[in-house]
Amino acid sequence: MTDSLHIALLAFDGVQILDVSGPAAVFAAANDACGRAFYRVHILSAAGGAVRSSSAVSVASAALAGLAPAAVHTLLIVGGEQAALLRMAAEPAVRLWVRDCAATARRYGSVCSGALALGALGLIDGKRVATHWDSCDTLARNNPGARVDADALYIEDGRLWTSAGVTTGIDMCLAMVERDLGAAVSDAIAARLVLYARRPGHQSQFSPMLHAQARAGAPFAALIGWMKEHLAEQLDVPALAARVAMSARSFHRKFSAAVGETPARFVETLRLDQARQLLAARVALKDIAARTGFATPAQLSKAFERRFGVTPMLFRATHAR
Repeated sequence: MTDSLHIALLAFDGVQILDVSGPAAVFAAANDACGRAFYRVHILSAAGGAVRSSSAVSVASAALAGLAPAAVHTLLIVGGEQAALLRMAAEPAVRLWVRDCAATARRYGSVCSGALALGALGLIDGKRVATHWDSCDTLARNNPGARVDADALYIEDGRLWTSAGVTTGIDMCLAMVERDLGAAVSDAIAARLVLYARRPGHQSQFSPMLHAQARAGAPFAALIGWMKEHLAEQLDVPALAARVAMSARSFHRKFSAAVGETPARFVETLRLDQARQLLAARVALKDIAARTGFATPAQLSKAFERRFGVTPMLFRATHAR
């Protein structure tokens, strides 16, 4: 039996509890799935002891000095209250340990706003990185040498792995497990954790549907939810207007103002977003076209390439699991 891979999660007072518990649960479930202690998870802090989370739940931690940086396979700095996170990153002992660890670890990175600490430690220059949408501007401003992707759920750039807000840490760690143990194990973990779907890193932090629903309000928010469930049906202006008891002209004007896209453009947005997810899941192009409301695979391909700049097949080749 090979030695366990040491996973270090670096926490602090004010940490976001899900940034710790989500990744820890993924690696623990991987051990269960493969029937042995493939991973050993360490929750670390500068001094050790109980770490208070932002949600009033405390987590037991060990002092980072007790784990040699060279022993760490994967280092993740988790997110939380920004001021507390940056205070931790400014501590000399933390700075030295993290930099030494990042120099030798097979992977290093962050969950959520933990990327701010990586930036403060000079570990993201020249890299493409993700973080919580609320921290993107700060991260970009403080680290002009980094390329901050405000859309991605998580990003792998060489040995550096970074994720967006909170639950995306689970998606990222599932991708790490898949890299280490294969897709069957990561899919089994997703099922064990009762995840609705595994999300690829290229997926936006905000789905077009949720973004539009948040912006639109009544009566269009409910209509948008219905549209998402009926993409294969006729979704032209007369049909949609009838569902909200409006004239076609009034509906077109009010919907466009509320959502920021014309009805036709938004319907295509929903259909292409669903097509991306189905392509990543390796569904046949003919079936995708039928399920998303495109008359033919050729029509889907033309719309997809026009919107994203790549063919569906090239997208699948680079993003499929």
